[in-house]
Parts: sequence; C-alpha cells; structure tokens
Amino acid sequence: MGAGGQMNVNSDDKNVLERVPVKKPPFEISDLKKAIPLHCYKRDLLRSLYHLISDLAVIYTLYQLASTCIPLLPTPLKYIAWPIYWFVQGTCFMGAWTVGHDLGHHAFSEYEWLDDTLGFVLHSAFLTPYFSFKYSHRSHHAHTNSMEYDEVWIPKRKADTLYSEVLNNPLGNLFMTFGRLVLSYPMYFAFNIHGRKYDGFVSHFYPQSPLFNDSERKFIWLSDAGMIVALYALYKIALATSFTWLFCIYGVPLLVLNGHFIFFSFVHHTHPSLPHFDLREWDWIRGAMSTVDRDYGIINSIFHNVTCAHVVHHLISNIPHYHLLEATEAIKPILGDYYKYDATPILKAFWRETKECIFVEPDEGAEDSGVYWWCK
Repeated sequence: MGAGGQMNVNSDDKNVLERVPVKKPPFEISDLKKAIPLHCYKRDLLRSLYHLISDLAVIYTLYQLASTCIPLLPTPLKYIAWPIYWFVQGTCFMGAWTVGHDLGHHAFSEYEWLDDTLGFVLHSAFLTPYFSFKYSHRSHHAHTNSMEYDEVWIPKRKADTLYSEVLNNPLGNLFMTFGRLVLSYPMYFAFNIHGRKYDGFVSHFYPQSPLFNDSERKFIWLSDAGMIVALYALYKIALATSFTWLFCIYGVPLLVLNGHFIFFSFVHHTHPSLPHFDLREWDWIRGAMSTVDRDYGIINSIFHNVTCAHVVHHLISNIPHYHLLEATEAIKPILGDYYKYDATPILKAFWRETKECIFVEPDEGAEDSGVYWWCK
C-alpha cells in the first residue's frame, strides 16, 4: 500500500500533509449513518425555502444597489465599486448555485419533482445544464477518486509530459491556474475537460453523449431547452438595456461563480495527503473519504458549509446543507485518521496544491499497489 499507512493528525501543531490511511477501514457506511442524529436526515421544505429565498433576496438587493448607485458615483470610485460588486455578487451567485446542487441531490425537500423543478429553473438561470450536471455529478459521487471511472478531476500521470514536464514550472502553473478558473467551467460542460475519457463525443449538452443512459437522454433535451430559454431572456435584456450593462450586472458575476466552482471542486479533491485508487484497490467508501474539508472563513456560511463539511457530503449526499456541520461532528470520531481537515488559509492552500499536485504515481517499490499519490 505504499506509505498510505502513515497516521494523519489534524491538530494545528502537526503536519496536515501527513497521508491518510489507505487500508480498508474497520467500519462501514452503515456505522457512519447510525452515528448521525436522525433529525440531520430531515429535509425541511420551509427551512430549505428560507435559505433559497434569502440567497435570492441578497442577490436582488445587490443588483439594485449596483444598477442604481454605482452609475451615480464619480468615475474613479466606479473602478473600485464595480470589482467589489462583481466579487460579492458572484460569491452570492455561488451560494444560490449551491442550493441548486442540494436540489440535484434531492436534499432540499421530500418531493423529488419539486427539487427537480426548482433546480432546473435555478441552475438554468446560472447557465448550468441542470439534469446533465445532476447525472454526471451522481456518477462522480459513485466513483470518487477512481482512476478509471471518476467523472471529474481525473489526475494526470507522469507519462503525460505536457503536465509533468512542459507545464511543471512557475509560468506553466500560472497559465494552468488562470485557464482553470476562467475557462474550465464552460469547457467542462461543453467538452468534458477534466472529465473521464469516453469513446465518442462527450458533452453535457449532447443527449447521445456516453455520459448518460437511455432513460436520462430526454432530460438532457430539457436541460438544453432551459439553457436556450435563459440565453434568449438574457439576449432580450441586453437589447432592452445594453450588452455592456448586462455584462457588468450579470456576466462578470457569472464568471466569478464559474471560478468559485472550479476553485471549490479542485481544492476539495486535490490534497497531497489524499490517495487515488485504480481498479485493483478502489472501493466506494475509501474513495468517498478521500476528500478534504477546508476553511473559507466567512464564505463558509455563504456557501452553506459544503466547504467545511465536504467529506460527509460525499459519504451521505442527501443530508441538507444546514445539517452538514452536525453530521460531520458526529462521524469524525468514527472516521479517525481517515478524516482530513485542512485549515490552511484557502488561497495559500490553493496555490500549494497547484504547485505540489501535478500528477499521481504509486510510491517507489509499490507500483502494483493500486494506490496513487500526488507528485510534482
């Protein structure tokens, strides 16, 4: 198993980069589920609606302030006010998008038809193909950290010289980081960049894509229709105002949401202490545990704590976001050294991971272990 048997200590005075264990755990998913209080599984429609409506109310308030107040500011102050608005509004977009993510996991209410209806409208408004993402994301949860079958952030191998040699330097790292944050979101949905390799054309917009099974394809058409309606509505808004106005009010915050999504998914699935497994060694529970909880400070609450409670979300994905912290505390004593929490300031951690996690390889002398660790 390589060096995967090293102990992981999460206290501040220990090395947070120590590897988690990779041997099969002495507990089952049923043990974790039993440890979580029963009320954490309750999907309270009124409470969920409160969070969704609150997010939308904040977004609307920010829109009103930006559209009415920023144009009245002196020109020098506009150059300060607009970037502040873009980042804050884009961050709030991501918070509402996260509720849409809950909807896709049927973690919003007891009514799946209602979850899908709200999720379809909400994600379409953020130019995200709801059902397409729901299905590929479900596959990601089913195959987390599998070298062959995970759906996203498949790590590169040393043999991929573009990553291991050409881009493995400060300039290449900067180029890749910029490309990830700006382009990866639309490129993932359009062309499955960072995704699993399939035979044939792969796209979240293509109903015949091998991403989907036959029973799902009609909903991909519906996702596409939602995107077309949203784009047409934005086009009509641009005609009624201006394309510049729409870009400032909606377009740039949407790019910030895109960056948050890529940043978020990257840092929660990329950490020097976490393994990947091939078919010889992978099983669901070890894959699901091989994620990391992070601390985003005040943004934790805006993102509904899926940042600092991501591990439990991978283990039991239909727990509503407002119970994730309590559920995490309940299972931590059972997870023990298998649980990874990294309180490194998030920007510092992101930059560290982009430098240290370039490709994966088995440990020297353990080439047949089926366990892969990040290298640089």
